[in-house]
Amino acid sequence: MSNGPWTDAENDLIVADYFAMLAADVAGQLYKKAAHNRDLQARIDRNRSSIEFKHQNISAALQGLGETWIPGYKPAVNLQMALVDAVARWLVLNPAWLGRTPGARKATGMADMARLWIGPPPTLSNQPPPAELDQMLHIARKFDVAERDARNRALGRAGEERALAHEKAALADAGRGDLARKVRWVSEEDGDGAGYDIESFALDGRPRLIEVKTTNGWERTPFHISRNELAVAEERRADWCLMRLWNFSREPKAFELRPPLNAHVSLTATSFQASFH
Repeated sequence: MSNGPWTDAENDLIVADYFAMLAADVAGQLYKKAAHNRDLQARIDRNRSSIEFKHQNISAALQGLGETWIPGYKPAVNLQMALVDAVARWLVLNPAWLGRTPGARKATGMADMARLWIGPPPTLSNQPPPAELDQMLHIARKFDVAERDARNRALGRAGEERALAHEKAALADAGRGDLARKVRWVSEEDGDGAGYDIESFALDGRPRLIEVKTTNGWERTPFHISRNELAVAEERRADWCLMRLWNFSREPKAFELRPPLNAHVSLTATSFQASFH
């Protein structure tokens, strides 16, 4: 039984097997992890526990790459970059995986379906251990995850549509149907350039100018923000906010950031990755 470093061929095999399980998991289909493990043992010279731990390493690689992972395989850090490279190779060979947006549920008129879970933003007080965080951010920077998400127009559009449904449902649920009917999808109706995607309202009628950033990854996945968005955020501080949607491919969740955004950069050191451009 081999105890040495995993070869590229071994990494490619286990990564492909992991994605087969992940695809079934995301689709809600039954699969047996033990059966997958036994099949891999027959194909590579590794034991059950080694394969099990490698699956956890793949979860960590996917976390760093801003992708969803199998909840039953908790991310295990201190992974070799050769494994991250193998995951990246699989994604290059399977571009449809990055183009999926199963988290973009259509509005149904039911508030419980349209509303998003909105929690607190990442801060220094709730961040992972430094070694884990540093490795996740190193992976995100190496593969420019923020740029990948920014260029995924289908993901961005689906996120905006989901945020739009949330805003309308939240207002209607609070008895402000009059305001809900006035909510506008600015980037869809007027095009990009306004510095925000959605024009909504607070319950008292004050404007809410919402810039939406979406990822299939965890809440600390870096993202890009444009100079124009920053300028509008500064000019309209009282009205502007950034809605960050994460875990989008499974169960979309969100948090909001308000200007000045530099304050959030210094607090989180993770959400922005110094990615202003």
